Amino acid sequence: MTAYVLRPAVPEDYDPIAGVVDDWWGRPILPSLPRLFLDHFHRTSLVAEREDGRMAGFLIGFPSPSLLDEAYIHFVGVSPEARAGGVGRSLYDRFFAIARDHGRRTVKAVTSPVNAPSIAFHRRMGFTVSDPVPGYAGPGTALVTFERAI
Repeated sequence: MTAYVLRPAVPEDYDPIAGVVDDWWGRPILPSLPRLFLDHFHRTSLVAEREDGRMAGFLIGFPSPSLLDEAYIHFVGVSPEARAGGVGRSLYDRFFAIARDHGRRTVKAVTSPVNAPSIAFHRRMGFTVSDPVPGYAGPGTALVTFERAI
């Protein structure tokens, strides 16, 4: 089993993330993760690195500035070879601790209804999973919502 180290993200992580995210997801997804997320939310976001320094995963999340009891996970990616190795769970568990440190009691996230692996992962992590919410991201764009008390 490969060892991973979790560290806080830095703005300079954007280019390495941008370079792999479409491949890791198997479809064009980078437009959902503009650079501004790492510029403005890197202190509460995380990167998982292998012992050799290569990225194994990342989580972009932040305490909500408007909903003071909530934190939001905007984007998570785990390299295909690191899946099922606990990287995703470790990223989420560390983010839950960050959210609690910021006084948050709930973590929320969303995904596309076609993202069955994400929906299954969130269920395993103890999130409640909604049916697709029509129009959640604008007309004709339904999303599945996730919520978990921490």
